[in-house]
Amino acid sequence: MMLSRFLSATARRTSLSPRCLHSAGTGAVDASYQALVESGLRPESLPRHVAVVTDGNRRWAQARGLPTAEGHEAGRRALEQTVWLSRAWGIRALTVFAFSQENFGRPKTEVDYLMGMIERTIRDNVDEYMREGIRVHVIGDSSRRPVSLQNTAREAEEATRNNSRLHLMLATCYSGRWEIVQACRELAREVQGNLLRPEDIDESLLASKLETSVAAGEFSCPDLLIRTSGELRLSNFMLWQSAYSELFFTDTLWPDFGEAEYLQALRSFHSRERRFGQRKLH
Repeated sequence: MMLSRFLSATARRTSLSPRCLHSAGTGAVDASYQALVESGLRPESLPRHVAVVTDGNRRWAQARGLPTAEGHEAGRRALEQTVWLSRAWGIRALTVFAFSQENFGRPKTEVDYLMGMIERTIRDNVDEYMREGIRVHVIGDSSRRPVSLQNTAREAEEATRNNSRLHLMLATCYSGRWEIVQACRELAREVQGNLLRPEDIDESLLASKLETSVAAGEFSCPDLLIRTSGELRLSNFMLWQSAYSELFFTDTLWPDFGEAEYLQALRSFHSRERRFGQRKLH
């Protein structure tokens, strides 16, 4: 895609942008909470940690004859709404697959645009994160991010470090296999430095070295993992952490994933019986 076409979406963003939940104020938050209750869900029955593979931005734009950038901007708005809904409903952690290491295989103009959009999303919302008690973490290979994004992520993480109502993890330049390898390397260095014996390594210790554990502690593993756009795979996302996650797949493209779709996923989670490999005694 030519750069001029890719960036031409900028002129139309205002007309396409729907009202974001957080800009609507307390009334919108109260209405969303009421929608949760009316759907038959109880706050205590919700997953503590929701993870989302956000797929379908390009197809959404193509179906409307729009530049790819418009699809990503619509996806950004869906992300923002999902964050505020999660916060309003009392979900404690939300991990969003914003950019995978495999995504570097896309055209450079698109990669650059996505990196800039992620940076802009963090920068534009950090004040709201502070007010709403949202702690931001950007997980993944930081060395592959532009310096400006590295700086923005670091500043947001520092500014929100004392927040605890919602842990928002943006997986950027992320790979589940890469994360496991990094954890193994850290353990190997500790063994090499005589800080650890090989026989001391168990699942709990390895899990503690994963980025989600460092970022979110007890909320490191998602209870519910959502994938949009009709694809039925994890695509190298949270491979260790999702061992016992409930999976929810929807044909909805990510830009169209709103309150109703989120509630549908939560209702599906509520209907599951989670045994973690054990037999439930009656």
